[in-house]
Amino acid sequence: MKISKLEIKEFRHLKNLEFDFTYPSDYKDQKKAGKPLEKICFIGQSATGKTNLLELIYDHVFNFMNLETVNNEFIYESRVFLKKTYVKIDLLIDNRKLVYDNEQIIFDEKIFDYSISGGIITPLVPYDKKRNIIYFKSDLISEKNLDLFTKNPINLIEGNKVESNKTDRFNLERTDEYGLLFNNNVSSDLWIFLLAEILEYRKKFNQKMSELIHKGLLANQKRLSEEFGKWQIENPNTLEKFAEIFNPILKRLNLEVDIVDTEYSIPIRNKITDKIIPIQSASTGTKGLLLTILPLYQLNTDNTMILMDEPERSLYPDMQMDLIDYYQSLAPNAQFIIATHSPFIAASFEPEERFILYFDEKGKVKVRRGNSPIGDDPNDMLKNDFGVNYYNKHGKEAYQTYLSLKQKIANEENSKKKKELLLQMVKLGDDYNF
Repeated sequence: MKISKLEIKEFRHLKNLEFDFTYPSDYKDQKKAGKPLEKICFIGQSATGKTNLLELIYDHVFNFMNLETVNNEFIYESRVFLKKTYVKIDLLIDNRKLVYDNEQIIFDEKIFDYSISGGIITPLVPYDKKRNIIYFKSDLISEKNLDLFTKNPINLIEGNKVESNKTDRFNLERTDEYGLLFNNNVSSDLWIFLLAEILEYRKKFNQKMSELIHKGLLANQKRLSEEFGKWQIENPNTLEKFAEIFNPILKRLNLEVDIVDTEYSIPIRNKITDKIIPIQSASTGTKGLLLTILPLYQLNTDNTMILMDEPERSLYPDMQMDLIDYYQSLAPNAQFIIATHSPFIAASFEPEERFILYFDEKGKVKVRRGNSPIGDDPNDMLKNDFGVNYYNKHGKEAYQTYLSLKQKIANEENSKKKKELLLQMVKLGDDYNF
């Protein structure tokens, strides 16, 4: 499932905008030419509408995935509010095209009108083609969402129904509605759902250790180790699997998932002090990483859409530079749609994948494609795509001084004085990287 086009006639303050989310016909990789973008980046000043675009896409795709038909001829009227928006959206669902154009739905070249009549109700998109659209909002990091991660796994197991048939991470699907919204108030049930593998292992671990202790093996460490070793071969530590995914990015923060500690469901250890850090005491960036990486690791993201608003929040630039590649490694077959203020995040996208929102001379929002190549210097990115002069008044003054020195050197005839001016210019150039 991927979005390929979006036309907005009117949505909130956005009017008459067109987005072509496909690789151009002359794209360097001809295998991708004309196909939907693998990732999309929205850039723009505050109030240009980046978050509005994410919300528009989420709301509509969520409803498309949950639309029902009457006798496979009409769209069931329960989703009538879709008719109140003035947009056109093209989606590709397993090579079948879905087009929504104001009051009309076209799926696989068949037109569906709206109806309130009775009949056989079936889903518009077949169940085996349905996918969750996943939206991580910018307010994701909240005390409510972190609460479960501060509790002891035993208490979570005893206080919640943890079902073993939900522990296969490739089958973690919501069967009631196809859409997952990760905002500041995610339900505890969903977090338990995502922690099910880890909690299930902890439950079995405690039961096995209790069994071995009751057999009197505490005094026989060799036999205890042998029997536990045999059990662990058949019951691998699921937290260890998650640690293999999470630790590479935590390493930059001198942190790692501790697979031995039993105080928390996902214990984070400071590698320098060798102490477990309660998640509420971790940095804001670490909290955000945990709350996004766990869902991406556990959910089936194959052929789905993943929306993220400001993924750079509270992360140092060196981590921002590699963040999108890291997320893509967790969900390689998903289409990512990102809204950002960070040139480091934007540099992870091809210019064809960047869409810059800006105000024209009349104050209306317009859109253009990016200019800077992927991986470009953040300063060039700021200038070319963000439209920002990255020098403040002090930098501008220094640059004018640099130009003035350059002119003086060209006109100076005294060799000693010329050398002094040259040294001043070189030092200033080194300081400011002119």
